[in-house]
Amino acid sequence: MNIMSEATTIPVTKDIRDRLKQFGIKGETYNDILKRLMDEANYESFMERQYKKLDEKEKFVSLDEI
Repeated sequence: MNIMSEATTIPVTKDIRDRLKQFGIKGETYNDILKRLMDEANYESFMERQYKKLDEKEKFVSLDEI
């Protein structure tokens, strides 16, 4: 995929741009940084949901009980 052919402009303040840069790893584009951060946020959200389910394990029914 050629990112330049699909690129858009998202207006942000210089402060936000500078904060975004701090999350970057050498050689990453803003697109790379944002994708990685969103992937991490999705993973964290998924894991939080799984831990919540485990906290409610008293609601589980053993296969032996079925």
